Amino acid sequence: MSLDGRVAIISGATGGLGRVVARRLADAGASLVLLGTDAARLDALASSLALSPDRHLSSVADLRLPDAAAAAADAAVERFGRLDVLAHLVGGYAGGSPLVSTDAEVVRDMLEQHVWTTFHLVRAVVPRMIAGGWGRVVAVSPTTVGSPGTNGAAYTAAKAAQDALLVSLARELKETGVTANLLVVRAIDADDAGKAGWATPDELSAAILYLCSDAASLINGARIPLTG
Repeated sequence: MSLDGRVAIISGATGGLGRVVARRLADAGASLVLLGTDAARLDALASSLALSPDRHLSSVADLRLPDAAAAAADAAVERFGRLDVLAHLVGGYAGGSPLVSTDAEVVRDMLEQHVWTTFHLVRAVVPRMIAGGWGRVVAVSPTTVGSPGTNGAAYTAAKAAQDALLVSLARELKETGVTANLLVVRAIDADDAGKAGWATPDELSAAILYLCSDAASLINGARIPLTG
């Protein structure tokens, strides 16, 4: 499945999933814009991918800030002339306490990490996709959005809001050539330990590659379960 000529922004690129997705999309021919918060880790990832300088760009960006997301998109267009894919993989979890014992700062942090990063990146990237007549937006969502458990309200609320943003976006993208979809997991099996119902980075990256391909043009606004 080829992404030759496409340009993919990967947020959270140095995380366990981001690294695998970066490799998968690079192997499919995409040029990569790697976004993270640690320059050394971004440099290590870029080195491990062994991409030529004309096929990758690394940017340190605090995507909770609108100017940072806009600057990253501007730099990508300046380098590559286009934007085609947004794999929004910023992670982060806070939990372990009942809602009534959860500090307001924890809720704010989860909202900034999952809602505001999504909002700022979508506003910076998607108009360029629409102008080009083609684009793909993909993010990962937990099953708890549809069935909340205990002691994780801040995280679940933030991810539910992210879901709502992207499903609403998908409806607004109808007939533009741009799609937005979510992959739903119980958890990510980063160690590939065979945990029942947990999705591995390889499984998620394969699904992301498909959703980013021409073959997935009719899939829009979907919440696709990878739950076993």
